[in-house]
Amino acid sequence: MPLLGYMQPTAAALLLSSFQPSRPVKLRVGISTCPNDTFAFHALLEKLVLVEGVELDFVLADVEELNQRLDLGSLDVAKASCHAALIHGHRYALLRSGAAIGYGVGPLLLAREPDRTPRRGDRVLCPGALTTATLLFRTLYPELGAPEHCVFSEIQPALRAGRADFGVVIHEGRFTYRDAGLHLVADLGDHWEERTGAPLPLGGILVRKQLGGRLHRALHRALQASIDYAWDHREEVLTTMRRHAQEHSDPVLWKHVELYVTDDTREISRSAELALRALADAAKRCGAMPSSMSPLELAPAAL
Repeated sequence: MPLLGYMQPTAAALLLSSFQPSRPVKLRVGISTCPNDTFAFHALLEKLVLVEGVELDFVLADVEELNQRLDLGSLDVAKASCHAALIHGHRYALLRSGAAIGYGVGPLLLAREPDRTPRRGDRVLCPGALTTATLLFRTLYPELGAPEHCVFSEIQPALRAGRADFGVVIHEGRFTYRDAGLHLVADLGDHWEERTGAPLPLGGILVRKQLGGRLHRALHRALQASIDYAWDHREEVLTTMRRHAQEHSDPVLWKHVELYVTDDTREISRSAELALRALADAAKRCGAMPSSMSPLELAPAAL
């Protein structure tokens, strides 16, 4: 039974007419395990929302692994950090739904010891070379040199064990670091917003350009329907979030969703578009992407 919009038959029929392939299409889709992604994609993961003629084959992984898979070209649709999205703009466009845009919040720079200011020579851990967290660290602390990288879930344990002096944490880490006995040095999203006057583009959903505008539109509207479903079925969606999250405290999961699943997640705003341009400019200034690189395009959404 083809659906696109779980209780909106008129909208569903209109949306289905926008993409009716002559033969079935199978897409490899990568999303992260963080709560905002599993919340937004729950109805698609559980096949409660379908795109007629399209099979979505899901891979759930750490965001830096998804960034690397995009680099290899092994995903058709994928969550990516906005830093990686800028790098891959020649092959992928940004879907207008599914984005995580931070307003006054973002990755946190944490210290093992209180009242400690980072200085050159300190060991700093970041969650991956192409994460937006690493780009922010490079932009805001250029004097500290290159950080080291590990999976995001290993950063707090490394700090607690004394294997690093500082770490940039993402996802649920912003809600749990105090319980781990760690100390806040800076909210990098806060610093970004103060410096630029723009929100922080953290991540978004990339789609291969060669898939074409009709399929881009269908995927956009399907993800919107999945987000709408999630807000209307919070307890059901919580099971999916718990299954994949590193942190299993329900209040922490909901705090994460409430911060990062916003109006921009359903439909990216003009201010978020401008913020992406500001991030690209910052990446070019600090050498994180070539100055000649063309801008990231947004996939079409209108029918």
